[in-house]
Amino acid sequence: QAPIKATCEDMSCKTGFPEDVHSAVVSRSVHGGQPLLNVRFRSCDGNKKIHFGSSEPEDFRVGEDGVVYAERSFQLSAEPTEFVVSAQDKETQQEWQMRVKLTPEPAFTGASEKDQRKIEEIIFPWQQYKHSSPLKRQKRDWVIPPINLPENSKGPFPQELVRIRSDRDKSLSLRYSVTGPGADQPPTGIFIINPISGQLSVTKPLDREQIASFHLRAHAVDVNGNQVENPIDIVINVIDMNDNRPEFLHQVWNGTVPEGSKPGTYVMTVTAIDADDPNAQNGMLRYRILSQAPSSPSPNMFTINNETGDIITVAAGLDREKVQQYTLIIQATDMEGNPTYGLSNTATAVIAVTDVNDNPPEFTAMTFYGEVPENRVDVIVANLTVTDKDQPHTPAWNALYRMTGGDPTGRFTILTDPNSNDGLVTVVKPIDFETNRMFVLTVAAENQVPLAKGIQHPPQSTATVSITVIDVNESPYFVPNPKLVRQEEGLLAGSMLTTFTAQDPDRYMQQTSLRYSKLSDPANWLKIDPVNGQITTTAVLDRESIYVQNNMYNATFLASDNGIPPMSGTGTLQIYLLDINDNAPQVHPKEATTCETMQPNAINITAVDPDIDPNAGPFAFELPDTPASIKRNWTIVRISGDHAQLSLRIRFLEAGIYDVPIVITDSGNPHASSTSLLKVKVCQCDLNGDCTDVDRIVGAGLGTGAIIAILLCIIILLILVLMFVVWMKRRDKERQAKQLLIDPEDDVRDNILKYDEEGGGEEDQDYDLSQLQQPDTVEPDAIKPVGIRRLDERPIHAEPQYPVRSAAPHPGDIGDFINEGLKAADNDPTAPPYDSLLVFDYEGSGSTAGSLSSLNSSSSGGEQDYDYLNDWGPRFKKLADMYGGGDD
Repeated sequence: QAPIKATCEDMSCKTGFPEDVHSAVVSRSVHGGQPLLNVRFRSCDGNKKIHFGSSEPEDFRVGEDGVVYAERSFQLSAEPTEFVVSAQDKETQQEWQMRVKLTPEPAFTGASEKDQRKIEEIIFPWQQYKHSSPLKRQKRDWVIPPINLPENSKGPFPQELVRIRSDRDKSLSLRYSVTGPGADQPPTGIFIINPISGQLSVTKPLDREQIASFHLRAHAVDVNGNQVENPIDIVINVIDMNDNRPEFLHQVWNGTVPEGSKPGTYVMTVTAIDADDPNAQNGMLRYRILSQAPSSPSPNMFTINNETGDIITVAAGLDREKVQQYTLIIQATDMEGNPTYGLSNTATAVIAVTDVNDNPPEFTAMTFYGEVPENRVDVIVANLTVTDKDQPHTPAWNALYRMTGGDPTGRFTILTDPNSNDGLVTVVKPIDFETNRMFVLTVAAENQVPLAKGIQHPPQSTATVSITVIDVNESPYFVPNPKLVRQEEGLLAGSMLTTFTAQDPDRYMQQTSLRYSKLSDPANWLKIDPVNGQITTTAVLDRESIYVQNNMYNATFLASDNGIPPMSGTGTLQIYLLDINDNAPQVHPKEATTCETMQPNAINITAVDPDIDPNAGPFAFELPDTPASIKRNWTIVRISGDHAQLSLRIRFLEAGIYDVPIVITDSGNPHASSTSLLKVKVCQCDLNGDCTDVDRIVGAGLGTGAIIAILLCIIILLILVLMFVVWMKRRDKERQAKQLLIDPEDDVRDNILKYDEEGGGEEDQDYDLSQLQQPDTVEPDAIKPVGIRRLDERPIHAEPQYPVRSAAPHPGDIGDFINEGLKAADNDPTAPPYDSLLVFDYEGSGSTAGSLSSLNSSSSGGEQDYDYLNDWGPRFKKLADMYGGGDD
């Protein structure tokens, strides 16, 4: 093929696609997500945000970087595929379009690498035609055949592929470059081009399993960077080599097949994949079975489809009871299974033979035996055991039991033990020994699922079960229970009411007669004879008792035998009490209030009778003849069968509390009547008819509950006041004790002040410090040492009353409080220091110091005026008497 030369005119910068039609060569088989080509868009303003679109969005997608991807997998037709790529400015909405033409690459003819490399130059295309002078250039489509490059090439690298040049390189200094994935886009650096010579080279071995083809675009620019030729697309196909072994999706495959399956039954499918080209022999796999274990009943029980990997049975005789599992070694080989050139790999197929119901359950014995005590339910009387060769705990192994005869009343059922598959014969209805002493049951066992077709065994197995009933001591029972007795109330104590007896169901046991006793008698009205069950009354029967509900009184009695073990039964006696007219009606309410004038003054009252019809209402209401003031002041009118109205007959009745007797008579036969007192408070009323008296509540009287509540409140209030007074007194004592307490640091009697030692004889240092303690702490005379001691003690006088400071004093009262406290302390003879004779300890003799008596005052005492001592208070009274007051 002769190179085609093209000339290119200078172009100024213009936003848009650099060409109207972009042609590219791609492989015929396109996979979803495969990059096909790279469209270039020139933007004079680099800040524009361009959005790319495709006219065939279901087939092609354009990324933001201009790379065109396949949306789905499809085969290109022999004719070129065309579609339009659009670019739109997101801000100005301006749109540009370019037509893209995809041409399928020609079929690979198997030419040698040397033949392929005959295309040594790719020259930018151009065409001239004579239309007018001078010559003009016309753009046209140009398809560059793809470059086929085998993978895993050993080099040397970089390996030259092709030279790209323009015929304008004779007049201009050009620079060549390539762009696209593998060049300036990831993975970068695989393909390089000499910018001067245009020599395109590959830098390292290629791997088809990673990237099957590269789509590059070649460019030619002058030294100023101006484009002198339209870019051309270069497709580099990586030729597949058989460098990958088949790999099974799973190393161990698990499948199942029912036992007894016919030849040709599908079992499972194993699948292997090859990373090599699946459309070439390198990726075409074939399967075969290498071995089968175990080899019984035939070494070739299975076969495999060499292309699809489907495993099917080829022989009969699969029996789970003999062989439960087969292990096959499967081999996958590429190169269409060529053992010489193909690569192989193996996997394991584990085929489990599943169970079908080809073995029915069989009883281990023809007859089973059991026994059950009478009247017992939910007890297991016999275990039925079966054998089944099928797989345990499957529907083909699980047994179902049913009774085919011997139990017409349905007293037994058979449950299946899920662990042992045994049949558990269970009693579900009580059995009476006196009626049935033995049962002979016929049972059958079968599986949950029916037997498989072609099995010659019967579908079920049968056996008999012999059950013996054991006689036990049964409880006696009352007949009837409960027993209903109708009796009028008022039956006197000691009257015979009825006879309530029980029966013993044990006819074949030797035991004495039954004994009776009372179990429940809420009102304690009855007693029962322990031998014959005769019931008599111990009190009068009263229908109006709180123990009677709806005219019915219930009592429970007990009947006991002397069997082993003793048994007892209970019976209920129901006494329906018929009403008699034994209760007179009473007025309700007992208290009422009315006004002292006639209007409004009506009082509504109700008659209450514990009896029931016909011994109750309608009632008759009337006022007694005596005293005469009742009918003179009051009148009563019946407004219904149970209600009446009481009102004043006179115009005015003085306010107060009146007892109004009312005679009420019921409708019984004979009639019963009573005179009930109605306490009526007559008071002054307002326009609304409400009492306005001050003593309204007192006059009406308080109920017992209200009086008790008031008394409790008063008692609680008194207790609180007493507790408060005690607390205040205790607080006053603590405050006085704190005022009289002297700070120990201020008490000179209890402190020994040690000054610097000034000498003196050793005899001067021999003194008893115990004598310098406070008088309160001096030990009793019985334990003190003999000698001279202090005699000053606290005199016994009445405690003075010091003033008490209030909790929150006024600032002006503080001075008064201090003065009163000082005055009380001055007049307190019990406050220290005590005004008594003080005797100090003997200080020894022979001191080298002189006598203090030789020291004289500079002036005689007679010249001093001691009258001011009288102003110092009681504590200095004795000094004032000794020195003051003249010669006395």
